[in-house]
Amino acid sequence: IKEAFQGEKIVLIENEFGEIGIDGGFMREAGIQVNELNSGCICCSLVGDFREALKKVVETYHPDRILIEPSGVGKLSDVTRAVEGVGETLPVSLNSFVTVADVNKVKMYMKNFGEFYDDQISHASCIILSRTGSADEKKIAAAVAMIQEKNPTATIVTTDWNELAGAQIVSVMDGKRDLVAELLSEAQASNAAHADEDEEEHHHHHDHDEDGHECCHHHHDHDDDDDDDHGHECCHHHHDHDDDDDEDEHEHHHHDGECCCGHHHHHHDHDADEVFTSWGHETAHKYSHDELESILTTLDSGEYGAVLRAKGIVDGGDTWYEFDMVPGEHEIRTCGPDVTGKVCVIGSQLKEHEVEELFHA
Repeated sequence: IKEAFQGEKIVLIENEFGEIGIDGGFMREAGIQVNELNSGCICCSLVGDFREALKKVVETYHPDRILIEPSGVGKLSDVTRAVEGVGETLPVSLNSFVTVADVNKVKMYMKNFGEFYDDQISHASCIILSRTGSADEKKIAAAVAMIQEKNPTATIVTTDWNELAGAQIVSVMDGKRDLVAELLSEAQASNAAHADEDEEEHHHHHDHDEDGHECCHHHHDHDDDDDDDHGHECCHHHHDHDDDDDEDEHEHHHHDGECCCGHHHHHHDHDADEVFTSWGHETAHKYSHDELESILTTLDSGEYGAVLRAKGIVDGGDTWYEFDMVPGEHEIRTCGPDVTGKVCVIGSQLKEHEVEELFHA
């Protein structure tokens, strides 16, 4: 907490379930104000008391950030509801809802403490798995799968928190990094750049002599034999009309942009997410460097669709790897650990199921 919120004024509100508070002394030693609540759990009798405590904290300490640590038997939904109630009269707002789950006990807790445990899982924006440093990959994957059944949108931290900086944990608590959105944005920017290049080439690739002769063809054909020719044209604009044809059969061949002839030919641009298929996955799988090389080479073969970009950060066992791939080339480099592995692929006509199998997702 001291590392992650350096420079901020922090208040921790704890709700100890029981008569004796244990963590309060430790937190005070860290220079954090603690208001212990020992009369019950937030989900029932403490809702009113909790709101008063929160109001007192805001008015007394004027903190930058308030951390609320309810007991394990409290419902996260009740905590958020109480804070939202206080936010109606005080300048406070919720920015993250975090649940810590023991990777070895997810299945057991779901079975034995269903209502309370499920509430904490399903209402969290971020779920941090504890004890992953001593758990195998299969155990972590099973816990992630069970959690995602209850909450498919939460960020799940699978990396041993001893390997992570406090700032990394706070960053993922405050907002999820979306590789799919990043790559789609990059693809959209790339398309726009290519379109600008094509437009520039279109405008400057025409030669005109001093007499203003037409430099390309603009032709209308009508079955009534009326020809309407236009001079001084600089782009191809072809219309075929038949008197018996309706408007839907009117054929247009237009170039995008505005020609030097003064005609504006409008082309409907598509967003990247309309043009491309995207596949993204969070994973705790450990990839060797050779395995990543093989995956990216295979991905570039065309066997899985036309892959435009692939990007990811994954656990490599002894280190972490970050990779980027574009058609014809890829790069793999070592990096620091992230909160969990992330992989994203975008392209057209992607075979998503096969891509998922390729990455062991």
